[in-house]
Amino acid sequence: MNTSFSRKSHTLLPKIFFRKMSTSGAKDKPELQFPFLQDEDTVAALHQCKTLFILRGLPGSGKSTLAHVIVDKYHDGTKMVSADAYKIIPGSRGDFSKEYKQLDGELAAYCRRNIRILVLDDTNHERERLDQLFEMADQYQYLVALVEPKTAWRLDCAQLKEKNQWQLSVDDLKKLKPGLEKDFLPLYFGWFLTQKCSDTLRKAGQVFLEELGSHKAFKKELQHFVSGDEHGKLELLSYFEKRPPGVLHCTTKFCDYGKAPGAEEYAQQDVVKKSYTKAFTLTISALFVTPRTTGARVELSEQELQLWPNDVDKLLAESLPRGSRAHITLGCAADVEANQTGLDLLEIVRQEKGGSRGEEVGQLSRGKLYSLGKGCWMLNLAKKIEVKAIFTGYYGKGKLVPTHGSRKGGGLQSCTII
Repeated sequence: MNTSFSRKSHTLLPKIFFRKMSTSGAKDKPELQFPFLQDEDTVAALHQCKTLFILRGLPGSGKSTLAHVIVDKYHDGTKMVSADAYKIIPGSRGDFSKEYKQLDGELAAYCRRNIRILVLDDTNHERERLDQLFEMADQYQYLVALVEPKTAWRLDCAQLKEKNQWQLSVDDLKKLKPGLEKDFLPLYFGWFLTQKCSDTLRKAGQVFLEELGSHKAFKKELQHFVSGDEHGKLELLSYFEKRPPGVLHCTTKFCDYGKAPGAEEYAQQDVVKKSYTKAFTLTISALFVTPRTTGARVELSEQELQLWPNDVDKLLAESLPRGSRAHITLGCAADVEANQTGLDLLEIVRQEKGGSRGEEVGQLSRGKLYSLGKGCWMLNLAKKIEVKAIFTGYYGKGKLVPTHGSRKGGGLQSCTII
C-alpha cells in the first residue's frame, strides 16, 4: 500500500463549511436520504436514545461528509470520533494498533458520559473490528446504526482514487472492497424503544407483577409457579429474574448474521432498507404472565406489518394471524430463554382463536385481568400504551457482557440480551 502521501486538508476545514453543505438543499440530495436526517419524528426519537452511528465505506466515498452532517443535525449531545484525526491509513489496522487503542479510548470515554449520539468515521470493513465496536455498544447499552454513504461513486475505485485523501491506488482500494460489497446483517432486526418509553413500559410491567402477585385469584394458582412445599406470597419480580437491562425491544426477524433461513431476503426488501433507523410508534394492548415469561403484547399497524416476516406466526403446524407473535419481553424465569416469550404469546393467541379468551377475575389499576389457565394471565389494558421505537438491528453476540450502569457510582452488572 502506498504510504508516501501528502494529506489533503479537507478534514481541517472550518465547521461552518460542513454546516453550509448540510443545510443547503439537503432534502434534495439523494446521498442524504436517511430517516435520521430527513424524518423529524425519527430525529426527536433519537434524541431520547443512546445511538452509535458506525459509518463504513471506502476512502473517498463520502463518510466524513455524512459524519459532519449528522453532527450538525443533532448539535448538542453529539460527538464524532474519526480515524482521520489519528492519521490512520485505511486498510492498515495492524500497523496502527496504538492509534486504534487511543481512538477506542476516546469513544469509550464518550460512552461513559452517556453522550446521546456518537458518530464513528472509519472504513469499518473488517468483521473483527466491527465485533469490537458491537461489544463496546453492548457494554454501554447503545443502539447501533450501521450506515454507508449513498454517493453514486461509493464502490467505483477509479473515481475513489481521485477523491480519497490518502492517495490510495485503485489496487489499494480493491483490497478493501470485498468487506463492503455485501450488507452486514445483525443477529436480529427489531424496534428498539427509546429510553423514556422503555422506563415507562418497564414500570407498567412491574406494577402488573406486584398487583397480580397480590391478587386472590392468582394466589389460588401458585402451584404453577412454586412447588407444593413452598408457602407464602410469591414475589413475581424476583421470580422473573432474567430481565433486559437496557432498552426494551420487539424483534421482527432473527437473522443470525445472515445464516438464518430467509435472512438475506428479508434484509434486501425495499421496505426494510428504507425503514432502517426510522422511528415508529408501537401500541401495547396487553401485558401477560406465564410460568415461564412475562411480556407486553404489541398491536402492529399496517405500516409496521410491512416489516413483519411471513413465517414467524406459526405454532406447530398451525398458522395464526399475521403479527400474532409481536411482543416485548419484560422478564424470564430462571433457565428460560427469551424466545420463549413469543411462543407463550402464540399459545395464548391460539386459545383466543379457538374461542377461549379466559375468565375475567378482576380489575387491576390498568385494566381487566383474565385467567387463561395453566398459570397464564392476561391484563387487557383499558388505555393502550404507545411507545416510540427505532427500527434497527442488534449486532452483538447476545451473551453475558459486563455492563456499565448509567447511575453514578453504579457497579458492573450482568447483561443478558433479550
